[in-house]
Amino acid sequence: MSGDRPSPLVIERILRDREGIWQQIVAEGDLNKLTGRMLASSAIALACYGAVLGAFHSPLMALTSALKLPLLFLVTLAICLPTLYLFNLVFGARLSVRQSLALVMVAITVTSMLAVAFAPISLFFLITAPDYGFFKLLNVAILALSALVGLRFLTGGMQVLNDHGLLAPPVAAAQANAASPAVPAASPAVPAAAPAVPVAVPAGSAPAAGTSAEPVAVPAGSAPNGAVTVAPAHVPAQWSGQPAGAPPVGAVPGYPRSWNERPVRPGEPTQRPASMTLLYIWILLFGFVGTQLAWTLRPFFGDPGQDFAFFRSIDGNFYAEILRTIGNL
Repeated sequence: MSGDRPSPLVIERILRDREGIWQQIVAEGDLNKLTGRMLASSAIALACYGAVLGAFHSPLMALTSALKLPLLFLVTLAICLPTLYLFNLVFGARLSVRQSLALVMVAITVTSMLAVAFAPISLFFLITAPDYGFFKLLNVAILALSALVGLRFLTGGMQVLNDHGLLAPPVAAAQANAASPAVPAASPAVPAAAPAVPVAVPAGSAPAAGTSAEPVAVPAGSAPNGAVTVAPAHVPAQWSGQPAGAPPVGAVPGYPRSWNERPVRPGEPTQRPASMTLLYIWILLFGFVGTQLAWTLRPFFGDPGQDFAFFRSIDGNFYAEILRTIGNL
């Protein structure tokens, strides 16, 4: 979506212009407004879906679930966000609190909007097949699928931040330069009165446009070990080994790229930042905290065989209840 025609729906912008969302988070541009819009959209969508869940029992349960479901996601976020932020700080990432919050809110917004998109399907089965066990499992599956898609957006956003260097510690670049082979100390020094050695362009090689086919003079002794080189400023890039554009950081001017940096060998593994690995651990932590909190805040559906209750006694756990429901089916 073009930048001059912003969508009034933040979810539409996230889905259509996700690269623009990531770039805004990277630049920390107007994140307070973006986060506020995502928070409002998520709360409204989760409240609508929560009302569908509670409608299985009674209108009062529908109202209660409409309040509980947004509370479930926001309290889980409040519990787990400090862990994500401190994980990144410990391993050298440069994410701010606002960037971390905006990233997680993108995932929650996608989750909530996808869940509310499933609300008509859930309502259809509520009307046509009012079976409590089936209705409960159906909506747990809907929320799980929506959460997986939302977390996929979270990992994609973190990968973009990694590409911009916000997840790697600043010393990583210095260590990479230190690992490159050093150019001999005598190489950069060119004697003022050194004789020039003509270097002829190989026969049959056509010079590129804007270059001269005449021999290029390079002072003797300027290349390591007495080798003769061709200055890249006077010949095409494919002849000198120096790519077009600015030389790499720390490169010695006038020498081919192969002398200034170590080439990446085929099949050489690249190291994943620790922040990306910790992100997957944090996602598991987020899931466990969320499911336990959902069990604490129950009921969301409301057992039709029991009277209305705002909370149930805390006994058992979420996973045992799901297995018991599957067994009863």
